[in-house]
Parts: sequence; C-alpha cells; structure tokens
Amino acid sequence: MADFYDLLGVSSSASADEIKKAYRQRARELHPDANPDDAEAEGKFKEVARAYQVLSDAKQRQRYDQFGEAGVGGGSGGGGGGGGQSAEDMFGGGLGDIFDAFFSGSGGSPFGGGGGRSRGPSGPPRGQDLETVADLTLEQAVFGDQISVELKLPVACGDCDATGAGEGTKPVTCSDCGGAGQVQRVRQSLLGQMVTASPCGRCGGMGQVIATPCSACRGQGRVTVDKSYQVDVPGGVDTGSTLRLTGRGAAGPRGGGNGDLYVHMRVSPHDHYVREGNDLITDVGISFAQAALGTSLTLETLDGDEDLVIPAGTQPGREFTLRHRGVPHLQGRGRGDLIARVRVDIPTRLSDDEVEALTSYAKGRDEVVGNGKEGLFSRIKSAFS
Repeated sequence: MADFYDLLGVSSSASADEIKKAYRQRARELHPDANPDDAEAEGKFKEVARAYQVLSDAKQRQRYDQFGEAGVGGGSGGGGGGGGQSAEDMFGGGLGDIFDAFFSGSGGSPFGGGGGRSRGPSGPPRGQDLETVADLTLEQAVFGDQISVELKLPVACGDCDATGAGEGTKPVTCSDCGGAGQVQRVRQSLLGQMVTASPCGRCGGMGQVIATPCSACRGQGRVTVDKSYQVDVPGGVDTGSTLRLTGRGAAGPRGGGNGDLYVHMRVSPHDHYVREGNDLITDVGISFAQAALGTSLTLETLDGDEDLVIPAGTQPGREFTLRHRGVPHLQGRGRGDLIARVRVDIPTRLSDDEVEALTSYAKGRDEVVGNGKEGLFSRIKSAFS
C-alpha cells in the first residue's frame, strides 16, 4: 500500500484537523456512489479509509511514523492497534454512517442515494441552453442599443399543453419506477451494501409514459418555432462579450423548464477607428507643410466634431488625446480616450512650382535632394518639347 500521508495528500507534519479535512475531500472523490462500477476507485477508497483510520488515532499514528505500516499491523489484518479492519468494521453501521458523521445536517451522503436513501422523482429535464451571435456596429458597441435577435426555438406545445399526450389522453405513471423517474440497484461490495440510482429506462426519467402521443409535437411536449427577442445591449461591449438571457432558451420536453439564451457579440470593423481596450485610435492625415507650420482642423468623432490644433513642427506618429471620447467601461464608470495619431502624407506628384519651392528649401538647409535622374514624366515632357 502507498504511504498513508500520500494517500490523503498531506505532509507527515499535518495536524489532526488537516488530516480530517483531507480525508473528507478524498472520500467525496472516491466514494463508490460517485464512481459506480469503478473497481479501481473502490479499491483506492478502501486504502484512503485505512490511512485515515491509522492517522486519525494518535497512538497508531505514532507507531506508523516510527515503524511504517508494519507497526500498525500491515494491511492484511491482525497486529496491534486493531489494524486490518474492514471499512465496514471501522465505521460501525457501514458507509452511510461515516458520511452521516462527517456531513450531518446536510442530508447525509453528499452524493445522494447513499445509505439507502431514495431520491425524488427526476421529472422532465430542463431545456437546452442556446447560443446565437449578434453583429454590431462600433457605434452600437460604444453607446449601446436595442437589437433584435432571431432564432429557431423549441417552445411548449400548445396543442397538448406541453404534456406530450394526444387529445383526450394524458400521461400515466410509469409502472417500472412508480413515477420516481429512477430505479435503484443494490449490490454487495467489499465495502458493504451499495445503492445506486439511474434513470428509468421505460420512461426515460420522466416518471410518466405516454400511450398516445400528441400529433403536433410527437409526444415531446414542445415544437420548434421562429422566435424574435429584443435585447438591450449595454455600451462598452466588444467582440466576445456575452449576454445571458435567463429562461429564454429551449423549453424542456414535456413541461420541463426553459434553458438560457447566450447572445455573443461580434463588432464589425470601423472605417476610421481601431479599438484598443476602451480607447479608440484614429489616424489624422496632414501634409508636410501642415506638419512643419502647424494647422487647425476638424476631427470627426463618434460624439460629434472636435477642433484639433496641430502645432508647428509636429512629427509623424505624434498622438493627441481627447479624454473621455472612447468606449465606456462595461464594468465601471467613465469612458476610455480617443487618440488621434498624426500621419504625414507625402505627395507622389508635384507641380513645377512645388518642385522649385522644395528645391529652394532644401538648398537653404544644405540638403541633397533628387536622385540625379530625370523622372519618367520629365523625360516624356522633354521628348515632346
């Protein structure tokens, strides 16, 4: 058998409370009710129970620390300290009692159905959760909007009032499970008597069977229709944001509750703005002369026009920040910023006067300009002159 401390996942210096807490956690994970028909888990549960029996007793723990498993009678019965007891011997009344002791006040075994307790009826299952994608403009994402979402949605059948039974009939109690929706199976194991529950095969866990199905829904108690919902989108959402509409998903079969609807946002790219977190970035194109001499221009923002002053000597890439003109904080107050990034546009064609002016400017600064070759248009012009 493995080291007892390793089995419980604690160190050799762990306190009694830490050992008890670790055992409770491991017992939950390995309990046969949580791992039906799993022989490996069942064997591991037995080992964990044995480890706890030794380490929870101060004298046995001392012997174990000094001599190992041999000091507490090994794992095969006999020996000092009552070692080798079965799990059922250790806990008196069997597995149900240990969980009653550990989880008293919480309804017995944390897995349900333990200790011979019966579960309530399963009943009609809840409907499925559904997902859909909503396409938004950047303006809608920034300021919020009410949008329409359309989808195909299973809803309760009106012809049979969601019972699934045909006209003039009604569901009857399942004879196999007595309306519980579950059947229990009792089996003997190394750990004693185990009780497991599973959905009834005859009624599918519904607790009722239908002799004459409804013709509209074919006994399902629900039909699929085209449905439209109005969804309030808050300002600040982004691609990947999800809104949950509780109870707006598919109706459950035969009267089961509704699932939820998850609306995933997808924001379309904008022609002028790029979003970075809650900030908006836009490029502002100016000429070489405007960058050198300065200018004033009108900047179009999502909130309206703003005056932007470009000082003389502005370099390409310089950023101007307009506070609180960005995207609202979805989980807080305020908005991000609008950042205007300067782009200096270099002309690709110049008139003769512009060439002359720039050449004169370059000479005045002792700058070398041109590549020593005439351009294509100059050569064409010379050929016809």
